[in-house]
Amino acid sequence: MLIGVAGALPTRPVDIRPADAARLVDMGFQATSVTLGGPGDSSKSHLRNARAILDDAGLVVAQANGSYGSLVASSTAERDRSLHELIGHMRSAQELGALTCYVRPGGLNHHGPWNPDQDHHLESTFNRALKSLEAATRAAEDLGVTLAFEGHVLSTIDRPERVITILEAIDSPALTFNLDPVNFIGSVWDAWQPNDVFDRLIDGASTRIRTTHWKDFVVRDELVLHIDEVRPGTGLVNHTRWLRRLHDAQRNAWVLLEHLSDDQLLPAKSALDDALACADLKWDTLA
Repeated sequence: MLIGVAGALPTRPVDIRPADAARLVDMGFQATSVTLGGPGDSSKSHLRNARAILDDAGLVVAQANGSYGSLVASSTAERDRSLHELIGHMRSAQELGALTCYVRPGGLNHHGPWNPDQDHHLESTFNRALKSLEAATRAAEDLGVTLAFEGHVLSTIDRPERVITILEAIDSPALTFNLDPVNFIGSVWDAWQPNDVFDRLIDGASTRIRTTHWKDFVVRDELVLHIDEVRPGTGLVNHTRWLRRLHDAQRNAWVLLEHLSDDQLLPAKSALDDALACADLKWDTLA
């Protein structure tokens, strides 16, 4: 396994500087994500320049991540437009030499692609997601790009079994699963026993995992249920167990720390370094 970080670079490829890449390398990271912005926001020259900067620093682009419309929209025209926008991001991922192009299913809530809507959990909504992912995978195959789709308890890909259904229905190396297990902690029972959620994801998707978003969580000490993300090493996740299981299932996976401020990056990486050592493992070196 290898270690990287998501969301630690400037949000536009044009703004990435050698010092940004050097900072991540100095902290011991081997890879990064690159944020693409909206459709058409990043020119080929900006993408190629960002790629050159990251290559020179020795950083792999593990994931390219752009914004686009909803793949589960009720309107066929809107879904087609969203797919077209995603294909544009696939081409940007090509320019960056990214290992994966990140895919979110989108949603029906106008506030954002991960915001809740009760209709996300309908079979009809999930079927639209599946159909859109099938079309996206065909496009990725044609372009020679690898997709990495993600789910969340608030989205239509709301539980591990949905992930497995997608992977079984779309049997293509061009479609992989971006493992983000904390996204699937949706109840107090999951929160107190998170290994069950993780195991269901690993058991169902192991050979199709290429990238992960690595996080931690706590149950907030307040009235009713609040589940909050926290810096790895300060929450309820048994990172030693999870990293061992990931290594055994897919030892070439990229572990990308996510949703951390700059001052949290080193303590988070240190916590994972320690957890990996406790599992009698170490990060692989780049070939």
